[in-house]
Amino acid sequence: MAIYINENTNVLVQGITGNQGTFHTRQMVKYGTKVVAGTSPGKGGQKVDDIPVFNSVAEAMQNTQIDASILFVPAAFAKDGAFEAINAGVKVLVMLPEHIPVHDAMAIMNYARAKGTTIIGPNTFGLVSSGKCKIGIMPNQYFIPGPVGVVARSGTLSYEIVGSMANAGLGTTTVVGLGGDRVVGLNFIDVLPEFEKDPETKAIVLVGEIGGTAEEEAAAYIKEKISKPVVAYLAGKSAPPGKRMGHAGAIIERGMGTFEGKVKALNAVGVEVASLSFEVPELVKKVLK
Repeated sequence: MAIYINENTNVLVQGITGNQGTFHTRQMVKYGTKVVAGTSPGKGGQKVDDIPVFNSVAEAMQNTQIDASILFVPAAFAKDGAFEAINAGVKVLVMLPEHIPVHDAMAIMNYARAKGTTIIGPNTFGLVSSGKCKIGIMPNQYFIPGPVGVVARSGTLSYEIVGSMANAGLGTTTVVGLGGDRVVGLNFIDVLPEFEKDPETKAIVLVGEIGGTAEEEAAAYIKEKISKPVVAYLAGKSAPPGKRMGHAGAIIERGMGTFEGKVKALNAVGVEVASLSFEVPELVKKVLK
């Protein structure tokens, strides 16, 4: 069983006629995703391969059933694109853009909560229910079905870890990219209970990084609510305090969000933290025994 999306999820691509939108739409379709429509203002009536293009999300919704959408639009237009999707009734929205203004992101999350829309991102690689549906930009070949759920703040680290697990014969149920910005739609404690409820997920991998308190909050939640084994990997061991390291959320301030503090919190609740990313598969195999 998958979380958030599955083989029956009908996907809309906002910005489908752009170079990135077209390329990744083809990759999603190749993976097996049901991409049923795209939008590009002023280009309604066209097609990308066999996928119809509409001028707006509302028009697309009038013509086909849509469950989830993904934004391939510049950060400056992300708020408009998100509000358009939420207004039209899209229930899962993947927001790829980074550098979305913080106040725009706050407005999006507030409106999404009011309307019951789940936001993945922004500044995310997306999410994939392995072998069923991929909504995002992750490389297809690493995401094979298996018993491990993955929730991550980092994209490329997720590819590396999921790829290492696949090479070790460990597939994944669903992989969720939370996003690297300060303001994101989901946090670890939103995704962990979904994996706990999923009968096919036998173990959970948490990919974190320095900055903020998400991992410490996850540790407290795991202690109280999660019965399944959890393995973690954290990025940023050598990052200097006070310096932004690529992700807006990956910054240590006022002594909070340190690598050491996160490892200590996770270890205290029985979560093994890998020192190196390629150690994750062996730790997962150990907890699955």
